[in-house]
This record gives sequence, C-alpha cells and structure tokens, in this order.
Amino acid sequence: MKIIGNIKPEDDYTHELGPEENFNESVYFNFFDRAQNRGGFVRIGNRANEGYAEMTVIVWNPDGSALFNYAKPEISNNDAWDAGGLKIEIIKPTEQVRTTFSGKALYMTDPTAMRDPGKAFKENPRKELTIDLIHDAVGPLYGHVGEEGDGNEFARSHTEQHMRVSGVLKLGDEDEISINGWGLRDHSWGPRYWQATPSYRWITGNFGDDLGMVITCGANGEGRGLFHEGEEIIRVEKAVLSTEYLENTLYHRNLSIDLDLADGRKRHLDGKVMGYIPLRNRRAGANTHVGEGMTEYTLDDGRKGYGLSEYLTQPDDQGLEGERTE
Repeated sequence: MKIIGNIKPEDDYTHELGPEENFNESVYFNFFDRAQNRGGFVRIGNRANEGYAEMTVIVWNPDGSALFNYAKPEISNNDAWDAGGLKIEIIKPTEQVRTTFSGKALYMTDPTAMRDPGKAFKENPRKELTIDLIHDAVGPLYGHVGEEGDGNEFARSHTEQHMRVSGVLKLGDEDEISINGWGLRDHSWGPRYWQATPSYRWITGNFGDDLGMVITCGANGEGRGLFHEGEEIIRVEKAVLSTEYLENTLYHRNLSIDLDLADGRKRHLDGKVMGYIPLRNRRAGANTHVGEGMTEYTLDDGRKGYGLSEYLTQPDDQGLEGERTE
C-alpha cells in the first residue's frame, strides 16, 4: 500500500518508550455499517510511564442505544496494545489489522447519560460485548514522524488510513451481528495531554473503497483536511464548518462544511448525527468535553457515507460556542 510522509511500514508497530512521563502510544479504529445504522470505535493508549493504558470501546445500535466501556488497566511496558479486554494485532503493516474486544460494557438506552459518568455507571446495566473485526486498507497510509523537543505535546507522530471493515459483533445473548462497512484508523506516539490541544472538530467519513475524508477545524469552524480518492490524497486547503447544537448544550446534531480543494474543486458536505455520546477527560480539575457522533454524510453529488464527528472543547471555550438550535 502506498505510503505518504516520512513514515515506514514498521511504524505500524509500537515504538520504544519515550522518556516523558506522559508518553502515550495510541491506536484508534472506527467502523460503520451504513446499511444497519450501526458502528463505533475502539481505542487504546499505552501510558506505560504512568503505569496504565486508556481503553475505550463504543458501539452504537440502530435504535439509538449504545454500549460503552472505559478503563485504565495497569501496564508496565509498551510492547503491545493488549489490555482491558481489547487487543490490536498488526497482521500486515500498512495493509491489515485485527481488533478484538471481549468483556462487559455499559448498556445505555440514552447514551447522553454519560454527561454524568458516575450516575450512568450506577444506573445502567452491563452487557457482555464481543468485537472481532478485520480492517483492510483501501487508501494510502499517510502521516508524519515528529522530532523530540519540537514542543508538540499532542500527537507528535501520527498516521491515518482509510479502511474496509468486516467481522462480527455479539451483544449479550443475541445472535452474532455481521459488520460490513468502512472506517478510519489512526496511530499516535509521543507525549500527550488532552488539555494540550486547542478545541477542535474532527470530521471523518468513508463513502466506499474509493473515497474517504478527514477534516479538522478549530472551534471557530475554520480548518483544512484531505480526501483519499483511490491511491491519491487530495488536500482540502480551506474548510468552513457550521454546526447546529442541541439547545443550551455542546451536543452537536447537524453540520455543514464548504470545502476548497487544492485541485481547484469546490465541494459541500452535510452531516446528520445518528448516534451521540458525550465524554470527558479530566486532569487537574479541568474537564475537556469530547462529543462523539456517529454521522451520516451527504456529499454535493448526493453520495452518502458514514463516519465519526468528534468535537473536543476545552474548558475555556465551553461558554463560547456559536448558535445552538434544537
């Protein structure tokens, strides 16, 4: 598979543990089956110098319910991503990865209950959840390897790739559910504090083997991104995002983006959030809001796709959002 940037196939594996206390090596895989209105993501970040990993699993169901698990299992090294029931196996670098999870997950008919995690974990039942997915590359692996001492405290080194996803889910005692769709994977290593990045809106989606996109905007709605079209990467030089929120909340419900591509084309993207869960990252008494939305996208030509819209908002920006509507 084509590689874009100063990365190598061996960068798909874990790296030597850095000296920083907050050294983090994380991998993330989202997956969406548009025919079922079902999807989710798994993430594990090794923080071996702090003695633990951060593990997150989310599955959205067609009826609006969701299964969620977050844990900080103990680890002592950065040799693999394998903790808390979640395991990531690199089958062929740049080409194929297997993700598996087996364990209990919180089952919420209303996932916004996670606005109060303590209450949500007390009042909602748990179900056994099994995930077994194969992620096959459909686009180039792209990214960069940063340098120590560059001042970057968030995703110093980073890769992304669009994937076709197939496999099975099993929820409690229900029959296995086949998954056939697409998603995005990313991999970061280096020092990381979630509070070290400005507020952002991360828009990812796939429309088939031949087309995917990643767009990143600031809280002001301005940003950049890219499309993968087959084996090519087309840069988005300018993105202008507008968002509709649930009234008096940070919960995004609909979005619209005007895009200027490097090859002169103009495109327009609309997004409708089909499943949503509000998460947070707490450090030193500050709560970073992370809103995760399973999103159906429509491109200007009417083509439909699915993906994730992630809105991270730092405490200083949480009272400064734009217009909210119901």
